[in-house]
Amino acid sequence: MEVTIDPKSGYCFGVEYAIEMAEDELKDSGTLYCLGDIVHNDQEVKRLENLGLKVIEREKLEELKDTKVLIRAHGEPPETYQLALKNNIELIDASCPVVLKLQNRVRNSYDKSVDKNGQLVIFGKEGHAEVIGLSGQTGENAIVVMTDDDLEKIDFDRPVTLYSQTTKSAKAFYAMGEKIKEEIQKRDPEANINERFQMNDSICRQVSNREPQLKVFSEDQDVIVFVAGKKSSNGKALYGVCKEINPRSFYVQGPDDIDPAWFKENDKVGICGATSTPMWLMEEVANFIKALN
Repeated sequence: MEVTIDPKSGYCFGVEYAIEMAEDELKDSGTLYCLGDIVHNDQEVKRLENLGLKVIEREKLEELKDTKVLIRAHGEPPETYQLALKNNIELIDASCPVVLKLQNRVRNSYDKSVDKNGQLVIFGKEGHAEVIGLSGQTGENAIVVMTDDDLEKIDFDRPVTLYSQTTKSAKAFYAMGEKIKEEIQKRDPEANINERFQMNDSICRQVSNREPQLKVFSEDQDVIVFVAGKKSSNGKALYGVCKEINPRSFYVQGPDDIDPAWFKENDKVGICGATSTPMWLMEEVANFIKALN
């Protein structure tokens, strides 16, 4: 078998930056708290925990004092920074620059929408760490939508400003925008869409470009082994892209999930992964498959 790792797969720069910050701090102090999983990959989280990283939930943060806490790439709402000041917590802020810029845009847009009796809508996953941070910029008044059923949350008689979680599919985001426009016009055929609806493409292009890249990579392989954590929404979305192009695509968390029956002697096997998948894990998977020969 010929085994190839997709060179464009693996960490986005935001995740890579956060992990580097964690590693640097752990070298100096040996212990560091992290608010939530630093990345949606159990193997990488375990590796960092072995170095001294302690993952905590939001409730635990209220109990901590006089220590250091890492903010991961997803970003945090304003309340986290306020609590850190109150409890004398030094924040190691690894928020992705793309996410921080979006938080500022959302905050400014929300302030303007309030003056016009408007609504700020976020296309994203309810409860996702990034969405929590974005909604926090609006005082938790943002409307989060991801499915057609979620559209019931919107008052289409009022102006709507739409943003997206940075890691969502561009195709799905624009489809949602079209549905919102249709709902506005359905209720008011004379509505001036430019006045009633503003759509802001806030998707990270480093993430969205993975889709066309993976399509090309998947077409060139006999078998695709997609490596990602079970919690990775980005992984599930990108795996779906591979599966659509190449029916012989398989989702694994690591070498233990691999079934030798998936492969034939002369297969070209492609290894790829999510923006939360470390290269070292894809290399482990590749080496395991090569050993099957």
